[in-house]
Amino acid sequence: MRSPLKSLVLLAIVSIAPSLFAPHLLAQDWAKANLEKSPRHREWVPIQHDGHTVNSYVVYPEVKAKAPVVILIHEIFGLSDWAKEMADEIAAAGYIVIAPDLLSGAGPNGGGSDAFPSMEATTKAISTLTPDGVNADLSAVAAYSKTIPSANGKLFVTGYCWGGGKSFLFATKRNDLTAAFVFYGPPPPDADLKNITAPIFGFYAGNDARIGATVPGTIEAMKTAGKKFEPVTYEGAGHGFMRAGEDPAPPASTTPAMAAANKKARDEAFARLTMLLKQFNSASKAETATPNSSPVIKASTIKPAEPVVCHDPNMVMTGSM
Repeated sequence: MRSPLKSLVLLAIVSIAPSLFAPHLLAQDWAKANLEKSPRHREWVPIQHDGHTVNSYVVYPEVKAKAPVVILIHEIFGLSDWAKEMADEIAAAGYIVIAPDLLSGAGPNGGGSDAFPSMEATTKAISTLTPDGVNADLSAVAAYSKTIPSANGKLFVTGYCWGGGKSFLFATKRNDLTAAFVFYGPPPPDADLKNITAPIFGFYAGNDARIGATVPGTIEAMKTAGKKFEPVTYEGAGHGFMRAGEDPAPPASTTPAMAAANKKARDEAFARLTMLLKQFNSASKAETATPNSSPVIKASTIKPAEPVVCHDPNMVMTGSM
C-alpha cells in the first residue's frame, strides 16, 4: 500500500511537473532553425470535413517517383516546431508527410496549437478532444492523402506520446493503412484490436513504466487477435525520447547519462522507422499483410532515471509506485 506521505509527494510532483518542463518545451528554437534550413517544399493545407477545418502541415520529399504518405500525429503539446521538424526529417527520407494540427479551431480566437499562451493551456485543450473527433479529423486527412498527385497509394501513420496512442487507435479504424508506428503511446481497448489490418510497430522507453507496463498485455492481446505487433524498448531512454534525444540543450534536470540514453534511443528508433518505411514501400500488398507478433526487444542497456514530461492527461498515474 502506498503511504500517505508518499502519495502527497507523488501528487506534488505530478502537479508541478508541467510547470517545470513547459517553458523548455515551448522554446524549440533549435527545431525551428533546422526547419528554416530545409530545402523541402512545405505548405499548410486546410482540410475540411463536417463543417470543420483541420489545418495540416504537409512536407514533400525531393524524389523523382511517387511516394507514400505518412500521417504524423503530434504530442500532447500540439503541433509544435519539433513536430513539424520531425515531419521534415521523415520527408527527407523520401515520404510525403502530413501533420494535422488537431487543435485547429480550438485555440483562442479560433486558432490552433500556436495560439495558446502556455503549455498548460495547450495540454488542457488536448484533454477535451474526443476519440471520435480525432479519428474524424485523421480520416479526413487520410482521404486528402488519396488526392495528392505525387502519392503512390501507400498510407502510414505514426504518432508520438499522446499521438502515439492515437496512431494505435487510428489503426483500428482504417483498413487501408500499410503500417502504423506507435511511439510510447497507450494501446486501444482489447476489443478494438480485432479491427486492425495493418502491422503495428511499437517504440518504447525503458524508463517509462506508465506506458511500458502496458506492453506485455498488448503483446498477448495482439497475439490473441492474430495481429502483427513488434515492439522495441530502448533501455535507459525516457518518455518523449524522440524529441528529447534531439534537443541540443536539454533541461537542467537531465543528467548527461539521461541525455546520452535519449539520443541513442532517438537515433536507433529513427533508423528503425526509416528502414521499415523503406521495406514496406518496396514490398507488395500481400507481403505486408501476414499477421504475427514478437516479444519485446531490448535495444540498449543504460538505465538512468528520466522524468515523464509528455503524457495523455487521462492516463496520469495509472500505475503504482
